[in-house]
Amino acid sequence: MEAHLDGWTREVADARIHGTTGEPPTLRFQRDEAAALRPLSGIPPFLSARDLLPRVGADCAIEVDGNAYSVPWRLIGERVRVTVSGGAVRVLHAGREVALHTELKGRRGRAVNDCHLAGIVGSPERPIVRRTVAAETELAETPALLRPLAEYEALAGGHF
Repeated sequence: MEAHLDGWTREVADARIHGTTGEPPTLRFQRDEAAALRPLSGIPPFLSARDLLPRVGADCAIEVDGNAYSVPWRLIGERVRVTVSGGAVRVLHAGREVALHTELKGRRGRAVNDCHLAGIVGSPERPIVRRTVAAETELAETPALLRPLAEYEALAGGHF
């Protein structure tokens, strides 16, 4: 079918007199446009990149094409700029790169960098703080908003 359509285009459609221009399309192309065409050799391939602005979820991740990519936990709730190109997912916040992942194929995948989760309850890198009188005295002296999460975990009675 495609061979038939190619033949029809060449022998019938491009050879007949066009209603608007009054000349065959093949003649017009050869006269006006063929000289403007250049070979593609030596021209670099088109670079395709996507720029996204997702919000970091409560799971310390952003979603791109049905896959989750981790970002530092301190950015939960913030908007970040994500650039997807060349098989890489780059995450930037305030002009700084905060995460870099290899682009996952398919859907429902998770790319997690453990250092993005350091300091959160349940993270394997966090220090285990035992509840002592000295620890409680130290907590009272630290402003509430500057305390590490491990201290809250110690007061709650253990780790997950």
